[in-house]
Amino acid sequence: MSDKIQFKTEKQIGRIILNRPDKLNALDPEMMGIIDAAIDELERSHEIRVLIVEAAGGKSFCVGADILAWTSLSPLQMWSEWIRRGHRIFDRLAQVRQPVICAINGYAFGGGLELALACDLRIASDSARFAMPEVKLGTVPGWGGTDRLTKLVGAARAKQMIFSGESVTAEIAERWGIINEVVTAASLNERVRTLAEIIGANAPVAVQTAKQLIGNSSGVVLESLAGAVNAFTEDAKEGLSAFRERRSPKFEGR
Repeated sequence: MSDKIQFKTEKQIGRIILNRPDKLNALDPEMMGIIDAAIDELERSHEIRVLIVEAAGGKSFCVGADILAWTSLSPLQMWSEWIRRGHRIFDRLAQVRQPVICAINGYAFGGGLELALACDLRIASDSARFAMPEVKLGTVPGWGGTDRLTKLVGAARAKQMIFSGESVTAEIAERWGIINEVVTAASLNERVRTLAEIIGANAPVAVQTAKQLIGNSSGVVLESLAGAVNAFTEDAKEGLSAFRERRSPKFEGR
């Protein structure tokens, strides 16, 4: 497996580490596949309670999609293999049951910012910079940026960032709500680790349920929670017993 992205587990904490600092951690198809596989492992795990997404090198968290990777694609490949796939992977990251914390140092541009936006919490160093520069390349954010950014900062500020392509400082990003906290570069890893440990020490099912309630207002989430609760009622036991015994159930509302 490529070492462009590393997936590590340490007790109750999982870590996805972008490890392509010579390319400013730009994402290529191989890296996206590794992130997808890491999410598979995360979803199977009952030990990992928190995931940290971080990057090697101090200059850049991630400058987005590798231009050489996507400019060589045909329009059909761009749609089916790059944009749709990226959407699916980032949506999976956003919806995974464990809380996800993103540690941002340096540039978080384009798809790199979209990756950060798919995480639940974002902690950044005071030297971090944030931008959606796609219009400077004649394209638009393609991995959920227009939607997630707008939900965080509102339409006017999202338009400002996307229309201009200009970067904003960590201070502005915190004020606008793009990130949760700004810390020094020297203390970034320690702060993220401490926050992960605080979250991981809490009741995991309660934390994971809270994440679903906060992040989703759709009937799908309510339906899944209601189904889980109802499956363990006395009425559910009676219904199953009646089915097995081929008789009419006698429900008591318990």
